[in-house]
Amino acid sequence: LESGFPARRIVFSGVGKTDEEIGNGVAAGILAFNAESEREMEKIDAEAGRQGKIARVALRVNPDIDAKTHPYISTGLKHNKFGVDIGLAREIFGRSRRLANLKMTGVQAHIGSQILETAPLEETAKELSALARELAREGFPLETLDIGGGFGLASAGERQLAPEQYAAAVLPHLAGLPFRILIEPGRAIVGPAGALVTRVLYVKENRGRRFVITDAGMNDLIRPPLYGAIHPIESVNPPEGRPITADVVGPICETSDFLARDIVLPEPAEGELLAARDITLPEPVEGALLAVRDAGAYGFAMASNYNFRPRAAEVLVEAGKAFRTVRRREIFEDLIRLEEE
Repeated sequence: LESGFPARRIVFSGVGKTDEEIGNGVAAGILAFNAESEREMEKIDAEAGRQGKIARVALRVNPDIDAKTHPYISTGLKHNKFGVDIGLAREIFGRSRRLANLKMTGVQAHIGSQILETAPLEETAKELSALARELAREGFPLETLDIGGGFGLASAGERQLAPEQYAAAVLPHLAGLPFRILIEPGRAIVGPAGALVTRVLYVKENRGRRFVITDAGMNDLIRPPLYGAIHPIESVNPPEGRPITADVVGPICETSDFLARDIVLPEPAEGELLAARDITLPEPVEGALLAVRDAGAYGFAMASNYNFRPRAAEVLVEAGKAFRTVRRREIFEDLIRLEEE
């Protein structure tokens, strides 16, 4: 809403919606809550009643489909915390008729992220479309069918899932449906839009293993240690060093504090900044900078002050290589400000 999106284009997902969040969503008149349970539906109904409104709700179902991705970002299996058993959806919709302050307008599923194969996405579309048709026949005024998404970003040696491949796989199951189809493309859109720029502090060798130590740590980009995510890394300046195999690591006192392991890159000089070559820096930078690519999805959103480290600045690079700071770099005083108040 702060960014200017109309409420009727907003869906609210999340396993643990608070009473305050539900109240805000009802007040705003959002397109739909993606409800994760019957208890959540009851809470939405009660809040809508207090506000004298009718809330729009889509039921998130769990189709027990393996997204074939990292277990931490797989969300559609029966042992995951997300949604309700798809086999119980009809009963839940039936009982929703007693909730006078909500309107069941859709069904939704999202089986995970970083998906590079069409098979699980096709199976999800097939299961959801069958359920939606059945619910429509029973008189529920469905308006939307959210078939999820979660397209991944291909790493070296992997094949990128193209939108055309996805469409060809799911459209046969959606043909003839009178509903508005919603999809959740995921990191494939915003991931490549961001790069984490970090400076090389030291290059060292320990018993034959090389380490490139940077000033960016797991608090800045936690995806590699958390998910085993692979982010391409390249020199900002034209590389001059000989190729080496090394771990690119941060300064935090954790063995899990790494940006990449066993990657081949030109040996950087201390002080080198690793960043995208297509970014023109405002003034010459001494030493080495590295760019950790594809950090636009969940990079800054998952950044923290872990280890009492201030978060980095965010810089928006616009057309014509113009750039501006959209979030200033944190300083020590920011870290202690709330403790002083």
